[in-house]
Amino acid sequence: MKVDRSLVRHVPLFDKMADDQLDRLLAHAVSRRAPQGSQVFKQGQPARSFYLLLHGHLKVMQVTSDGQQIIVRVVHPGDLFGFAIALQRSDYPGTAVAAADSVMLAWPSDLWPSFVEHIPSLAVSAMQTVGQRLEEAHTRIREMSTEEVERRVAHTVLRLVDKAGLHEKRGIRINFPISRQDIAEMTGTTLHTVSRIFSAWEAKGLVEGGRQKLLVLDVVGLAALADSTRRETD
Repeated sequence: MKVDRSLVRHVPLFDKMADDQLDRLLAHAVSRRAPQGSQVFKQGQPARSFYLLLHGHLKVMQVTSDGQQIIVRVVHPGDLFGFAIALQRSDYPGTAVAAADSVMLAWPSDLWPSFVEHIPSLAVSAMQTVGQRLEEAHTRIREMSTEEVERRVAHTVLRLVDKAGLHEKRGIRINFPISRQDIAEMTGTTLHTVSRIFSAWEAKGLVEGGRQKLLVLDVVGLAALADSTRRETD
């Protein structure tokens, strides 16, 4: 079924496209749903499609050569993902799993060259996305190389607040299920360490946890901790 342009015009990727360009793009789009916990694609699988997330959140995970699983990024509504062809890859470099019930648009990867040739704004958006991911990767590498673990965890939680925070009366809730194990995989540390940090933060009134829930009670206090120069051993 054809996707109505009025349903997606608000997405930043589309807001600068002319109607005929958007119609050309949407004519080849297929809407897909991914229930929470399901895989959209798997690491190493041939990259036959690329996607735009409309609703929900995804975790993109990689398994390292020594068998360790890490979360390399979280996909938020409006994000392009899975466009391995733009990186000159024939396979997906990670596994995308729905962190919440999600809805996305999918296109065949072999249409990518034609799209970026005829829709310049798509090419620009793709370049910006790649640039943002490189910057995020460099930030994480710098944090893991120079910061003690509590600051790394604080920076990670603050980024989640910025991208997926839902304001409530008592604070800002991360609006998709997220566990302490997820935070550990995002920060290159252990579940035990993250649990110890969160217990200390809860005692200080910075956050409130729960089963796959995270409510940030004091964003200013957490930001001050993230920006502190204090160091300790992980």
